[in-house]
Amino acid sequence: MLEFKRSFSVDLTEDAQKNMDETMSSLKNEMDSDEIGYYKLPQTSQEIIKKIENLDLPNYSQIVIMGIGGSNLGIKAIEQILRPYGKDIKEILYLENSDPISISLTLKKIKKDEALFFVISKSGGTIETTSAFKSVISYCDLKLEGDDAKRIFAITDENSALSEFAKHYDITEFNIPLNVGGRFSVLSAVGVAPLMMAGFDVKSLLKGAGDFIESFFDGKEAHLIEKAYYASQNVQKLPINVLFSYADRLENFTKWFVQLWAESLGKIDKNANHVGLTPVGLIGAVDQHSFLQLIIEGTRDKSVTFIKIEDFGSDLSVPDITLFGIEKTNFINNKKFNLLINAQCDATMQSLIDTKVSTDIITLDFVSPENIGSLIAYFELLTSATGVMMHINTYNQPGVELGKQILYKNLQG
Repeated sequence: MLEFKRSFSVDLTEDAQKNMDETMSSLKNEMDSDEIGYYKLPQTSQEIIKKIENLDLPNYSQIVIMGIGGSNLGIKAIEQILRPYGKDIKEILYLENSDPISISLTLKKIKKDEALFFVISKSGGTIETTSAFKSVISYCDLKLEGDDAKRIFAITDENSALSEFAKHYDITEFNIPLNVGGRFSVLSAVGVAPLMMAGFDVKSLLKGAGDFIESFFDGKEAHLIEKAYYASQNVQKLPINVLFSYADRLENFTKWFVQLWAESLGKIDKNANHVGLTPVGLIGAVDQHSFLQLIIEGTRDKSVTFIKIEDFGSDLSVPDITLFGIEKTNFINNKKFNLLINAQCDATMQSLIDTKVSTDIITLDFVSPENIGSLIAYFELLTSATGVMMHINTYNQPGVELGKQILYKNLQG
């Protein structure tokens, strides 16, 4: 279960309510018309699960993922937060960036005869991904036929270049719905296929997301649409949105949020204005010792969202040890670290409230696939709602495409 609280107030005037009602109507139309497909992934991805259950997979202990951005950020986020709570989870290796040192080190970890290889690219021609795949083929002497080919899976748009490649070599292919953008695709085959094969409970993950989406459209998550309204009305005053997650294993989730928020909301609006809400991902309590100073005494251009886990499921306590000279810290002896990190979160949030910084908090009662699915759905819906209110196209990324065009031109020249 997720709990939501906020320190800021939303002025629910007649115009504000009209704006929120129109936004809800717009989102519902996106869903019902199938213009945008991520809303229905908790249902449509059940077919992916069935397909995987019917596959005759070779023995494996390792998953190798080649993808970048929306093709792997969500997978990394889910793996990182859920791995400690799973059983018999396979090792996952990632080849994403073009950094030659990282690529070399990762290649050395691959166990060819114990691995499944996932090539993930919505467009089918992502240069970082295809380059990594070629490196794997070369380093592992991976054949595109016979037993080796049974270990390779392509996840891409139907009829893309990668899809044509998969069909040519009779490689198992999973398709991303054409109406689902890359950064909204984690609950499609992009995340479901590798995570399920790694041993994660994707059925519960999808259930959590589906239940939250249903609750939202049933009008039971008014806090979300009100937060989107607040964000859209304060684009100029509060252009920076900080996600302060109090758990080390939410680090990749904050990175997933940064891509989702930045690529969706940094746009040119209907009046040809350059607009955007800049995301910053922080981890507590570590970043209390750096960025918090900027938030409290720096420029007042930030709102802050906290994520807290009520119960980590760990009984680890601070040992009852007295250290000469620093006896003043003895008050924490015998107290659980779970209590300590949440007390740090509460104190940090209160310090921001006391200094008039707009804050809100999402509390997970505990970590579970259902709760993480709900959290994913929450941020995706929040992004879509905010985009509608900012009068932008939430789902395109012309700025990213421009960079790709220049890259191709420069390398080919």
